[in-house]
Amino acid sequence: MQRRDLLASAAALAALSGCASPRTSDAPLRRIGFGSCMDQNRPQPVWDAVLAVRPDLFLFGGDNVYVDAPPSAQAFRRAYAQAAELPGLSRVRAAIPHLAIWDDHDFGLNDGGAEFPLRQLAKDEFLAFWKVPADDPRRRREGLYHAQVFGPPGRRVQGILLDDRWFRSPWRPTDRRDAPGRERYLPDPDPDKTLLGPLQWQWLEAQLREPAQVRLVLSGIQVLAEGHGWERWGNFPLERERLVRLVADTRAGGVVLLSGDRHFGAVYRRTDGVAYPLTELTASGFTHTWRGVREAGPNRIGEPFTELHFGLVDIDWDARALTLSLVDVQGRAARRHAIPFDELKITP
Repeated sequence: MQRRDLLASAAALAALSGCASPRTSDAPLRRIGFGSCMDQNRPQPVWDAVLAVRPDLFLFGGDNVYVDAPPSAQAFRRAYAQAAELPGLSRVRAAIPHLAIWDDHDFGLNDGGAEFPLRQLAKDEFLAFWKVPADDPRRRREGLYHAQVFGPPGRRVQGILLDDRWFRSPWRPTDRRDAPGRERYLPDPDPDKTLLGPLQWQWLEAQLREPAQVRLVLSGIQVLAEGHGWERWGNFPLERERLVRLVADTRAGGVVLLSGDRHFGAVYRRTDGVAYPLTELTASGFTHTWRGVREAGPNRIGEPFTELHFGLVDIDWDARALTLSLVDVQGRAARRHAIPFDELKITP
């Protein structure tokens, strides 16, 4: 498959595969939107573009609100109360089925992990805002990881939302703050460090053994990205390799990685040491982006996209292919990357 990174017109975006209603369990998903970094104190013009492309499902990838520091019950409730009044967000929540996971700013601590003492408070407020049912497993276990399968046999999409906050061990601090590639953190080979924690790893293995043709694995922080010293799975290299091995060991086809956090959009790809090529779409910029980003991207396809945007995954079941896109506020696909289904399977 040819790798490319191009600007597309609004007409080209409109020609992408159409929608089907996910409100009936036997309807296959054809268009999934996702995004992250939604500061409730800033304008959110992207929602009109989201509604215009009519996704069957929307995945909220974290930093869905920004909790003021120092975090407190009042700060959490104030942030969610402001978000509840945003008209665009309210229309999307009412019109489009959705799933949500948190990242550090709705978790309540910048770059935070298991050391955060208010994480149960943060979880309670998250569950209340997103109207998680009383009998949902997330109310009975630690963390917020979640998975759901949509569509009929043979055209199933599995959404897997990873919690990379609740259980996560402390990062290894940098020795040269702001140095390129070492900005805040360094890779830590400590085998006792964890991103997901034992229970979530066991759960993830079980999920990857479930039958599905497309698996959208959403992580708040980037998984495949190299070349920077911000938060990423590569800071715990043993954990990232565990994820890669788990995909191979479970023979889980159809895995596509989604992420946020970075305040820009980009596509990443890894072909070495994997069961099949892994691709990651980062979409991180609903309300604010990092316009001046300059960083190495040895496995990034093209340059970062730094305008306000959201991500789309379009599935063409008949053509047996999917397309990853970054879409701006005008509804234009600023980046597109196509993946045939045949590239997302383990060869016997």
